[in-house]
Amino acid sequence: MASAEELRSLGEAKVDARWRHAMEEEMENKTWELVDPLAGCKLIGLKWVYKVKKNERGDVVKHKARLVAKGFVQREGIDFEEVFAPVARMDSVRLLALAATRDWNVHHLDMKSAFLNGELTEVVYVKQPPGFTVAGEEDKVLRLRKALYGLRQAPRAWNIKLDSTLATPGFKRCASEHALYTRHSKEGLLIVGVYVDDLIVTGSQQQQIDSFKKEMAGKFKMSDLGLLSYYLGIEVRQGKEAIELCQSAYALKLLERAGLKGCNAAQVPMLEKPKLSKYGTDEKVDGTLYRSLIGGLRYLTHTQPDISFAVGYVSRFMEDPHKDHVAAVKHLLRYIAGSCELGLAYPRRKKISDLHLIGFSDSDMGGGGGAGWDLDGRKSTSAMVFFLETCPISWQSQKQKIVALSTCEAEYIAGAAATCQGVWPRRLLEETTGHSVAAPILRIDNNSAIELAKNPVLHSRSKHIDIKFHFIRDCVEKRQVILEQVGTSQQLADVFTKPLGKNKFEEMKNQVGMVVIQQGHPH
Repeated sequence: MASAEELRSLGEAKVDARWRHAMEEEMENKTWELVDPLAGCKLIGLKWVYKVKKNERGDVVKHKARLVAKGFVQREGIDFEEVFAPVARMDSVRLLALAATRDWNVHHLDMKSAFLNGELTEVVYVKQPPGFTVAGEEDKVLRLRKALYGLRQAPRAWNIKLDSTLATPGFKRCASEHALYTRHSKEGLLIVGVYVDDLIVTGSQQQQIDSFKKEMAGKFKMSDLGLLSYYLGIEVRQGKEAIELCQSAYALKLLERAGLKGCNAAQVPMLEKPKLSKYGTDEKVDGTLYRSLIGGLRYLTHTQPDISFAVGYVSRFMEDPHKDHVAAVKHLLRYIAGSCELGLAYPRRKKISDLHLIGFSDSDMGGGGGAGWDLDGRKSTSAMVFFLETCPISWQSQKQKIVALSTCEAEYIAGAAATCQGVWPRRLLEETTGHSVAAPILRIDNNSAIELAKNPVLHSRSKHIDIKFHFIRDCVEKRQVILEQVGTSQQLADVFTKPLGKNKFEEMKNQVGMVVIQQGHPH
């Protein structure tokens, strides 16, 4: 009997009734017609892809067989024109915090065979599916009426179909986030977020949500998964007191991939004074595995902001990793082993009040100075974190593109980057709620950088700063962002700029909003 896990061949699938049923169910979609092949017509091959869908506990909930076109043979300008389709940013997904501040529930819809709804504008011919050739008509081919998975234009075709469908019930697509739709009516507000074939739905009235589900069920084959509990590898727990996000199952899989399952835990993600360089003398290692682990760690930062600096730091060595770089990644993974239960908790608010955005911006001059961690470029690290009320919704730790010549310049550049990020959630919140939102407050612990942002001062230490970084000055003048001075000890972005000692790290981690999530309750 074939395994319950993913299969690799049609022969294996044929001996398992579950996979045979999945293939027969896929063939019922019939998005094609059987025709005689045209002379000189280029055919696209098809293959079966098998996937098991699991819940947040890792239990198999569905066997899915996909008929996939070998789209890699398609030629741009001949077989397709445009392929781009927007998906929701993770920052937008974390605006689940908005639902928490309004005490709303969030629902999850899964569109079945979503790409098969996309209408093609090009003429596309494919071979008959393996194992399902029509007897007596083996020489005929399939002309597609709608898209198939694997076609280069399939995601765009599906997005256009969904966009036109949502436009009819009165939805408006957000200009700040093209994968987010809102509908304002007398009954209240309804918000829909789209990530390919997954829709997350929230709003002020449960009746509106139920009505929307019926509308969509009448137009597409879909599964109503109820309250959102698992989304893009993120576990979502909607309790009476808070909406909680974590990636504990994903973290455990990452540890297993690295061969560190059951390892001893580390107390901090990175040692205080790492001495790593791109030009190290240690032995080189397998770059494929190194890059794979870094990719997994970067995805883990979506609910664990406390590892953002460490992940960004070890990402600098992906091109040519050495043993000392791997040692730093393993230390980080050992920290993950002891913090799998950490996540974010967005407290529910029973009383509706005005929304407030508060951000923190910081930098670390020259990578820690002469004995710092950026041994190769002496570039500073920009860091920022934004909160909706007390809920962290956006954060970043990134090496600056240029070498800053002073602490003021490094802080000014970091503030400009934070401003670019801070004006976006304000616009998005105003579009979704239909109400004005106060200008975000940005807290910086460097008075010189604040003065430089408020006044057009040109002197020897600032006149060389690239004009793009003066965006912060324009936003301050227009009152799109309000700068405030904050003491270094209260600078929450500090944890994103450098490795900290155990006590300081624990303190900053708690202030950023990390909590232990156990049995659906934060501690």
